[in-house]
Amino acid sequence: MRATLKAAAAAALAAVLLAACGSSETPESGATGDAAADNVKVGVIPIVDVAPLYLGIKQGFFSDRGMNVTTEAGQGGAAIVPGVVSGQFQFGFSNVTSLIIARSKGVPLKIVAAGNSSTGEAGKDFSEVLVKADSPIQSAKDLAGKTVAINTLKNIGDTTIRQSIRKAGGDPTAVKFVELPFPDMPAALQEGRVDAVWVVEPFVTIARDQGARIVASNLVDTSPDTQIAAYFTSEQLQQQDPDLVKRFTEAMNESLEYAAANPDAVRGVLADYTKIDEDVANRLVLPKFPTEINETSLELLATLAAEEKLTDAKLDIAQLLP
Repeated sequence: MRATLKAAAAAALAAVLLAACGSSETPESGATGDAAADNVKVGVIPIVDVAPLYLGIKQGFFSDRGMNVTTEAGQGGAAIVPGVVSGQFQFGFSNVTSLIIARSKGVPLKIVAAGNSSTGEAGKDFSEVLVKADSPIQSAKDLAGKTVAINTLKNIGDTTIRQSIRKAGGDPTAVKFVELPFPDMPAALQEGRVDAVWVVEPFVTIARDQGARIVASNLVDTSPDTQIAAYFTSEQLQQQDPDLVKRFTEAMNESLEYAAANPDAVRGVLADYTKIDEDVANRLVLPKFPTEINETSLELLATLAAEEKLTDAKLDIAQLLP
């Protein structure tokens, strides 16, 4: 990696990159042990969304294509993106808005495979905005003037929640967002420290078990099939080893297809890399795992990022596409 690229990437990332949906550390895992294969490390966040990758490793989809794949947990997207650019990881996983922000600042990234998407069903999504059972808030319109916890400020959480408020006829500029880690949100809600929380699974199920109720499905309100995340690589790797990128993409797509067809396997693999309780794992709402990159969704999220001043101008998403 050239020193100039490292310096430029580090400067841009320090200023603008935001965490993806949650973060924590888990041990490196997944090596197949084939000395003749290419060693590939993927930077991930240990959440439900990346289950297809772990299933693909277990099913041999990557080893069949000559790759020894290991995973390493980063501190959210802000750690994974520079890891990919610097070559610490060959591939990474992050939410789409974080990738749009990074690319708009000149960070050389390319999406190689879809990650996960909304279910498209209001009240039955893996991403929800919740309030206490006795809260006077009855709809997204009532969030105006209230305090809502999100995991990362100025990212996909606040931009999509504002869409929910607009759709319900409220004032999206009146909501106040505060930053909290997803695991802390159910307690913060029950203790009255915030008026509402935006969480993804398993925290939607955990919060509902504590009596919380859904008032908005922010991804569904934004677009019925919002693509929230993606797998990506650096432009340098794409140029230097296009065959490796091609094989990874093929294996990832097979993994996504397998996950979509085998939801019980998705629930079962969660115990391999998360601390999600088995009972919760069996009841939580799974996202969709499409193989097609949803360009319409990316266009919308790029538009919202520009409108919310997360980027200086609307990103031409062609810069992110393979």
